[in-house]
Amino acid sequence: MIRLPMIRSAEDLTALVQEVGFLPFFRNDIPGFSIAACTPPELWFSATEDGPWEWKGPVARTKTCLYGKFYRKKACFISVALAPDFLNYRRDGYDFDARFDEGKAFYADKPVFDAVEADGPILSDRLKLASGYGRGTKGFDPIITRLQMQTYLCISDFVYREDRYGRPYGWGIAQYATPEQVLGYDYARSAYTREAQESRERLLDHLKRILPDEGEKTLAKLIG
Repeated sequence: MIRLPMIRSAEDLTALVQEVGFLPFFRNDIPGFSIAACTPPELWFSATEDGPWEWKGPVARTKTCLYGKFYRKKACFISVALAPDFLNYRRDGYDFDARFDEGKAFYADKPVFDAVEADGPILSDRLKLASGYGRGTKGFDPIITRLQMQTYLCISDFVYREDRYGRPYGWGIAQYATPEQVLGYDYARSAYTREAQESRERLLDHLKRILPDEGEKTLAKLIG
């Protein structure tokens, strides 16, 4: 079992993501390798202190990482250092438009991606309307998850509603962007000169250094 340092702030989380490169939010096949495992229990849903739910927005805003549903349709952070190879591997050499033109993307995904590419970063409620998913329309959540798993979209922030006194309340509203909008077009695509399998090997080599006791099959599940 890996023992990550305990984290107590958004700054601690930012530093840990930079150190390990790939960090799932929730517990997974590797005991101890998650934000959930290295955060003191009292910081989850604390009435007096911020915890992981509150940290994720500020960490994403640093632009030192990508945040989104990248691991088994669940939340995960990817460091800025690993991001280009991760994007190159997951996209398998396809920009979204090329994937769509070759019939490898769902028709329903295109208006969602196009809306983010044109107007992102964009809040989820605005994105729903911009892509034709008004109130009561079903199907938005599977699309947004799929586009994150393919690394065409990520979550760049969470914005909170405010009461009449200016105090934030409730769950943060996800703000979606393309990785290119977060990291810069050239940097996000800087691994495109490599074959997708080369990027996969580079990611696995990094994870083997971070998690030397884990088998390659387990590590391969992390990167998808």
